[in-house]
Amino acid sequence: MPVPLFNLAPNLTVSRLCLGTMTFGEQNSLPQSFGLLDEAFNGGINFFDSAEMYPVPQRAETQGRSEEYLGRWIKLRKIPRDRIVLATKVAGPSGQMTWIRGGPKCLDCRNITNAIDSSLKRMQVDYIDLYQIHWPDRFLCSDVWRN
Repeated sequence: MPVPLFNLAPNLTVSRLCLGTMTFGEQNSLPQSFGLLDEAFNGGINFFDSAEMYPVPQRAETQGRSEEYLGRWIKLRKIPRDRIVLATKVAGPSGQMTWIRGGPKCLDCRNITNAIDSSLKRMQVDYIDLYQIHWPDRFLCSDVWRN
């Protein structure tokens, strides 16, 4: 039985299940990841989630690989972009992951724009349907957003 769909917005139909990709590129190889994506898509899942920091555990050598695998799957399987809903996330400030944009001190416009551009490039797509902040910037002052 295929996964049920629902209308999230006038022109956006989303599967009730979403496949997360945080293990793609670390615990799951490229062929395994493609197999999981194929099974999910063929079963009716059209909603896929990733993040710029994936896979976990986070390492400089693998950062962004989950988005890359997802993008390669879309391209190689010739999945029409309007048939899937893509979600990804920007990493918040972290003194631990300095390899992501130099370890940003805040989530300002420049950092978010750079993260989006990099995610689009890794996934080989021209838009993201749902963009999220992976964790908040608890120390962001409101003046950053006014400039």
